[in-house]
Amino acid sequence: MAETMQFDLVSPERRLASVTAREVRIPGAEGDLTAMPDHAPTITTLRPGILRVVGPEGEAAFAVTGGFAEIGAGGVTVLAERALPVGDMTRAVLDGYIAEARESLEKAKAQGDGTLADEAAKLLADMVAMGDQIGL
Repeated sequence: MAETMQFDLVSPERRLASVTAREVRIPGAEGDLTAMPDHAPTITTLRPGILRVVGPEGEAAFAVTGGFAEIGAGGVTVLAERALPVGDMTRAVLDGYIAEARESLEKAKAQGDGTLADEAAKLLADMVAMGDQIGL
């Protein structure tokens, strides 16, 4: 069994990480999961939350707002809608994310689409919870 695996985190703007990891804790839309070397191949969608990478050099944490994670034989690749190192996350950035989520919720309610409104409410709650996790 391998002790480490490759981890890559990419957002539309840039590559945020390409490191060796022992585990990657992923905020999955269907529930959190931890990927480790030799994990079964999996693809999952992300919910807003904190993605943590543990490697030989320590731990790194990233705030992600959504996207996909692919776990395979070569390691873990995360394609995030938006991602920032937790240390770079500010109250202003979080407030912008929350404002966008609130706007989506209001639009869904105005359209009378209950399913879309439920999804938007969940997104808003996840954004607020992410801020709580970071301490903002």
